[in-house]
Amino acid sequence: MARGKYIAIAGNIGAGKTELTEFLCRRYGLEPFYEPNEANPYLADFYADMRAWALQSQLFFLAHKFRLHQQLQEQDRAVIQDRTIYEDAEIFARNLHLQRLIPKRDFETYWTLYEGLRHALRPPDLMIQLRCPVRTLRQRIRRRGRGYEQDMPARYLSRLNRLYEEWFQRYDLSPVLVLDTDRLDYLTDLVDRVDLFERIEQHLGE
Repeated sequence: MARGKYIAIAGNIGAGKTELTEFLCRRYGLEPFYEPNEANPYLADFYADMRAWALQSQLFFLAHKFRLHQQLQEQDRAVIQDRTIYEDAEIFARNLHLQRLIPKRDFETYWTLYEGLRHALRPPDLMIQLRCPVRTLRQRIRRRGRGYEQDMPARYLSRLNRLYEEWFQRYDLSPVLVLDTDRLDYLTDLVDRVDLFERIEQHLGE
């Protein structure tokens, strides 16, 4: 893959972002960028009192994702990102606002900051959208066994799925490749694998 190309992968919890990131890294020799490793110092407070700490927690995620995005922009080799800064704002912060955990005035301030950061960043050369029904998301979440995810309600995942679909209807920063990951088996099915490679390379002009 050409030097400097930037692929981003977006999708709900359990949609298969990390698996696809690792798979494409093996195929194309990409440099992967994952969620920031720093533990959010606001999370304990947030879970104790979501309304009081939702904004601070989301500002932390936004700031660290912006720094990560800056780092990947500086790379000479082709890169791939597992979850983007766009999702932090368009999906997770928006969801907290819709749940009335971030008041309108605070959300407008957050959004002004996000818009400024977004315009300062280079958009992906290709955005890969992973779609997956809630039933499959829950099965995968149970299978990977992360304790803090096990009690995640189906309605929460469904609401995030809806926000992802609404966001992608508005998204126009780069070409979008949509993958239905509940029906796609690129790890073991040769036909699916070849089709995936062809679609990616077509979008990137390889």
